[in-house]
Amino acid sequence: MSTVEILRHQGAQSLADAVAAQLITTIVEVQAAGVRPHIVLTGGGIGTAVLAGVGTSPGCSAVDWEQLEIWWGDERYLPSGDPQRNETSARAVLLDLVDIPEQNVHAVNGPDSSPDAESAAASYASELAQYRRPEDHAPIPSFEVVLLGIGPDGHVASLFPELPTLHDDRAVAAVHGAPKPPPTRITMTLPTICAAREVWVLASGAEKAAAVRLALDPAAGALQVPAAGVRGRERTLFLLDGQAASKLPPSLGRSTA
Repeated sequence: MSTVEILRHQGAQSLADAVAAQLITTIVEVQAAGVRPHIVLTGGGIGTAVLAGVGTSPGCSAVDWEQLEIWWGDERYLPSGDPQRNETSARAVLLDLVDIPEQNVHAVNGPDSSPDAESAAASYASELAQYRRPEDHAPIPSFEVVLLGIGPDGHVASLFPELPTLHDDRAVAAVHGAPKPPPTRITMTLPTICAAREVWVLASGAEKAAAVRLALDPAAGALQVPAAGVRGRERTLFLLDGQAASKLPPSLGRSTA
């Protein structure tokens, strides 16, 4: 597993713009090498801002959208089109605005298309397995980038502190009783996330500062601070704005222009 790199940005907008540019560059470089990238999206304010930044960037046209697979690290178990779904916001700010084939957008089933959350999780895991390549390191495609937000409690995706899903070794799991509404969710598990080539953790705002500090504490464990347990195989980035980084030692990480 990779070590953690920390990049500090002055504000939330500069963070979102920089991550959007970095994501475009990564996708274009992977496609230029003849590989079809698999990218895992996140929701939340900063995750949505990044996708909006991709859509408005001049570099957006450099992406071959027909040669790109989109997944979600987690989803609220709500009907398709519900405004609380990560898919809904991603479509509104990016996916419905670019020429990506519908079959390349791998949405998680909601209660309108699955009998229960367990069935939705199993279906998503089965879909992931269908896209596994011979060179992949797990029974899932080896994602080029997994984008993750971090909650004030240190959760990532829908992996919340102390919940049983942190011990789950399946590719995707249902979550019940999540402390953040809605209580029922679908999430990729830690083994799935950590099979990615790169994991990027995004944090913006003072309310995330304590969680960021704990996640970067070498003594932290994933059971209490799930963000401490996510690592990419080749690279792990914590991409922070000034407020989210405010509880870190000034010497930790590097600032961007």
